[in-house]
Amino acid sequence: MKLANVLLATVVCLAAIGGHAHASDESLLADAPEVSIAGDASQVGWYVRGDLGYSAWIGNESPSYSLNDGGGALLASGPFDNARFSKPFSGGLGIGYQFTDLFRADMTGDFYRGDFSGTARSAQPCSPAAPAGTGCSYGGRADFHAYGLMANGYVDLANLAGFTPYVGAGVGATNVSWGAFGASVTCVDGASACAGATFADERFDGESSWRFSYALMAGVSYNVTDRVKVDIGYRFSDVAGGAMFKGANGSGGSDAGLTRHEFRAGLRVTLW
Repeated sequence: MKLANVLLATVVCLAAIGGHAHASDESLLADAPEVSIAGDASQVGWYVRGDLGYSAWIGNESPSYSLNDGGGALLASGPFDNARFSKPFSGGLGIGYQFTDLFRADMTGDFYRGDFSGTARSAQPCSPAAPAGTGCSYGGRADFHAYGLMANGYVDLANLAGFTPYVGAGVGATNVSWGAFGASVTCVDGASACAGATFADERFDGESSWRFSYALMAGVSYNVTDRVKVDIGYRFSDVAGGAMFKGANGSGGSDAGLTRHEFRAGLRVTLW
């Protein structure tokens, strides 16, 4: 076979292979999900949102106490033993604005409630009338509710087939209002001396205060329609510490802050 014929046959084969590969690439690209940077222009504008959350984990809180006797003398102080906080549900509503395909911000109001239980122990007797050589144990509990306002900002990342991951952060203030702290008083140590010794339960007034708060968020939203999005995400929030309860004899307690790790789900609806 002449060299010219060999070269011609080679060129024809390469052209056929290239055309088949090009057609396959176009088919693969047609089947691939659409990827774009964030949303589209129709998403820019005002929106309202509603969220529900569950605090699956809470931080290592370390509430403390200071307990005095009837005369104001210190009986015991320090961190509570076996301190436990509940893991409450939360809810929130807000309004925001989508400035660009990448950036949005909103103002939200959040509410949650929970309870606390813990014990405290003193090496001193429960009262001046208690048997000598005995100690005193306090087991108490209280509930609280918290509501706050947060200003939040978000960055919406690449949009993939209607899914948009995002990250965000917020700052604000939270009002933590504690209910009355009820403590049961029990004589301990010197078992024989404690026999038959009973003491009245004590009750302390709960405290309420506004505290600095911040939050960090990450999650993903899904476009149900052009105006409705479903949000699924995680939020870490931290509320500064403050007073829990106070008694007339100078007794009191404080929490070291309320730290929450939440799973949250919500809806965002674009208004116009």
